[in-house]
Amino acid sequence: MELQLQHLSKQYGTNHAVEDINVSLAPGVYGLLGANGAGKTTLMRMICGVLKATSGDIRFNGKTMQELGEDYYAHLGYMPQDFGFYPDFTGREFMLYMAAVKGLGKRKAKARTEKLLSMVNLQEVADKKIKSYSGGMKQRLGIAQAELNRPSILILDEPTAGLDPKERVRFRNLISDFAKEKIVILSTHIVSDVSYIADTILLMKKGRFLLQEPMAAVTDNIRGKVWEILVPEWEAASFREQFSVVNLHHEGSMVRLRIVHENPPADNAVSVEPGLEDLFLYHFGEEQEGK
Repeated sequence: MELQLQHLSKQYGTNHAVEDINVSLAPGVYGLLGANGAGKTTLMRMICGVLKATSGDIRFNGKTMQELGEDYYAHLGYMPQDFGFYPDFTGREFMLYMAAVKGLGKRKAKARTEKLLSMVNLQEVADKKIKSYSGGMKQRLGIAQAELNRPSILILDEPTAGLDPKERVRFRNLISDFAKEKIVILSTHIVSDVSYIADTILLMKKGRFLLQEPMAAVTDNIRGKVWEILVPEWEAASFREQFSVVNLHHEGSMVRLRIVHENPPADNAVSVEPGLEDLFLYHFGEEQEGK
């Protein structure tokens, strides 16, 4: 199974929302990371056929979307960032409705609906109206509908946005359960969400991929660029103005700073092992902080 994006671009006038993306995806979980406006949602909408690419091809198992036609969408499950629920539907009614839209027969639709409602732990509220659901419950219903047709490609756009920590952990575990033998593309700007479940990181900035690396190796190129330093509290503000600070921790009258920079920020700076948040700040620190 393979999903190929070949020279994929989306242009609005002179603005390239996505520019010359090339990647081959095999089964696994891909964390699509980038700051807001990096082009993540545009890319996902093109993969799902919601937006038409300006140029380039999307191929599944060697055939283009155009060649596959409706067969392509039979392999696809999509959970958009802003999912349009019908508030007066119950959870069960909504799932059966979406099953009909996806072309499932009545018997199969009912069986899949019951199984998925149980998997996402919504069976006890299945007959309550969606407008009474919490944000986490709606997100779980969103991923359940994306799984109705047993897709080979599962696209999740900011699935954990707005969830509390407990719901985010539950949702990450749910994605891991659904990810077996699928191509899963998980878009987010919440770094911790992908650090736990992604096999590969796709780092996107200004419509292009900066990195396509396995999780185990993704921080290798910033090794030796992450530092810790202990400074007096009165001096910390000066370091924050000059450098990208990932974290700070007050220790009495001193402050321990974690800094991402090409060179040691001070003589007493100690090199530390980099993480995914350090990588994100290394590439996006200036635009995130407005420096």
